[in-house]
Amino acid sequence: MSRIGRLPVEIPGGVQVEVKGSTVRVKGPKGEMNRVFSNLIGIKMENNSLTITRASDLPAERALHGTTRAVIANMLRGVSKGFDVVLEVEGVGYRAEMEGKNLALFVGYSHPVKVEPPAGISFEVDLKTRQIKVLGYDKEMVGQIAANIRKVRPPEPYHGKGLRYLGERIRRKAGKAGKGAK
Repeated sequence: MSRIGRLPVEIPGGVQVEVKGSTVRVKGPKGEMNRVFSNLIGIKMENNSLTITRASDLPAERALHGTTRAVIANMLRGVSKGFDVVLEVEGVGYRAEMEGKNLALFVGYSHPVKVEPPAGISFEVDLKTRQIKVLGYDKEMVGQIAANIRKVRPPEPYHGKGLRYLGERIRRKAGKAGKGAK
């Protein structure tokens, strides 16, 4: 039995959950999500918690058991608390600014790169710490948008300039050996 999959998922206060067959609909203060899961996995709601079960020990069902539970837990946390990913802007002259609800990145190109947030996603920029926060209720979408922003100017290994995740370590390379070394 999956150690993650057998744990019940507690439903936080202020969140409504509706289970119809293999479809789970979650509504909370941050937003609303709807997802269809595999028919191989059983989802039951009892006593303000969700229980995920599987019928057999087939490898396909075992693989889905813990994953289904984790995705449902992320849905519940997303609509109640939300998710955020923090990116750092590193480099001389590099900066990020808000233009209305859009994000403008000045990262060494001849033009600013504008990023428009999709529905359910918002940005915050702290000019003092040079950080960009991607906020939203869908963990998958928040991570994907943060990855797309990082892809605009990934950190380079020689000077470390670029956009990086908060706490990300960049493996630095040595530059040229220099003159006179024989």
